[in-house]
Amino acid sequence: MSIPVLDRRRAGVLLHVASLPGPYGNGDFSHDAYRFVEFLGRAGASVWQTLPLGYPHLDGSPYQCLSAHAGNPLFISIEWLADRGWLGVLRDDVPPEEGSAYRLACLREARGIFEAQGSACDRQDYRDFVAAQAFWLEDFALYMALREAQGHRSWHDWPASLRDRDPAALDQARIALAGALEQQRFEQWVFFRQWRELRDYAHGLGVLFYGDLPIFVSADSADVWAHREYFRLDAEGRETVVAGVPPDYFSELGQRWGNPLYDWERMEADGFQWWKERLGAQLALFDWVRIDHFRGFDACWEIPAEEETALNGRWVSAPGHALLGALSEVFVPLPLIAEDLGTITPGVGALREAFGIPGMTVVQFGFDGNPHNPYLPHNHIPYSVTYTGTHDNDTSLSWHRSLPESLQAHVLDYLGYGEAMPDALVRAVLASCSRLAVVPMQDILGLGEGERMNTPGTTTGNWSWRFSWEQVDAERLARIRHWAELYGRV
Repeated sequence: MSIPVLDRRRAGVLLHVASLPGPYGNGDFSHDAYRFVEFLGRAGASVWQTLPLGYPHLDGSPYQCLSAHAGNPLFISIEWLADRGWLGVLRDDVPPEEGSAYRLACLREARGIFEAQGSACDRQDYRDFVAAQAFWLEDFALYMALREAQGHRSWHDWPASLRDRDPAALDQARIALAGALEQQRFEQWVFFRQWRELRDYAHGLGVLFYGDLPIFVSADSADVWAHREYFRLDAEGRETVVAGVPPDYFSELGQRWGNPLYDWERMEADGFQWWKERLGAQLALFDWVRIDHFRGFDACWEIPAEEETALNGRWVSAPGHALLGALSEVFVPLPLIAEDLGTITPGVGALREAFGIPGMTVVQFGFDGNPHNPYLPHNHIPYSVTYTGTHDNDTSLSWHRSLPESLQAHVLDYLGYGEAMPDALVRAVLASCSRLAVVPMQDILGLGEGERMNTPGTTTGNWSWRFSWEQVDAERLARIRHWAELYGRV
């Protein structure tokens, strides 16, 4: 099903899959995901926005993953595996801190039973998946098997023959690690099949899936290891310059993300094939995709790799027009939304408008005393997406409480609906002229301090927030649905 981006007025909820309720330490694609799709309908929402679904490093950040294509196996529903007879009796006493290890053990057991007892139909589906996804899956499977064999060290620290992809060394590794490679293929097949089933169920209820695509990839990833030619690296594969942003609202020192920057000239030489494959894979998962840090298509903040902060960087132009032009020849119309927050130059706006890509507003950012601030609801434009806050913001209630009392009063005076926070902000977003209004689940639930998803510029205490069904208040949910109906979003 192809849905034109922002086809009509809609309401959406922002929730990472990991934040769903359920056992074994994190949310997944089991019955709670299906229940959440049904919950969206009760809330008057027809869009589920997630964070990236990729395979993260140990810090759990979905914006720094081991692959630009692979899904996080911890999102796989092990109940689904048990229902198919590929697992025995599941434990119900697994502590949350042991959930990841238990899930991965279940996946190993499931693969063994699948290989012995899987139906002919499932086996054919598996073979079809492996063949269709070989363009990324084979490098990923080998990278993950080698990474485990190398003590989970970055590929930069592997023996030179493996680091530099010597053909003979890789052939030997494929033989020695054949079982580990097959395990990676199996996990990815199950991940994508479960997500496809969930998405089909959501579509049946009129719910669209809205994804998130980080513009950069992790240095320690299958993509950089397998395609060093597309990145600005030295002879040993280490970054010479890295990505980030200069000082801003979130950090006085800026943010040094550490991602390698692209060799745009090399990418353009082959028609941006790497980007076409990457976006195509995302559109197999989602109806619409947000480009995180869209400004990087116009210019990137280039930081010398030896610098510890982002202060001593510089803006370097990127070939956004050529890239988006190449993508628009394959994906018609471009189902993209631009994360264009912060200080945006005229060039970024012109690039977005040239390809008909809507941008974003975050109402929390609107209250700086300037009535012309584009994030204030009266300055919104229809072809856009508006939020109370994103995964990088504090909850709206906690944000409001952190303001000086005079500014708190000004915010409520501006919103003028008579509701307390965060409802006043939620209602303003739903009333906005923006085609899509998205509210984080924390604001749907009315949560306050200590409930945010991420604090930019920090490396601990993030990405672990989860909600429980006991937090859902029926009266509050009915009020939000009433506003969605009142403002034409249902």
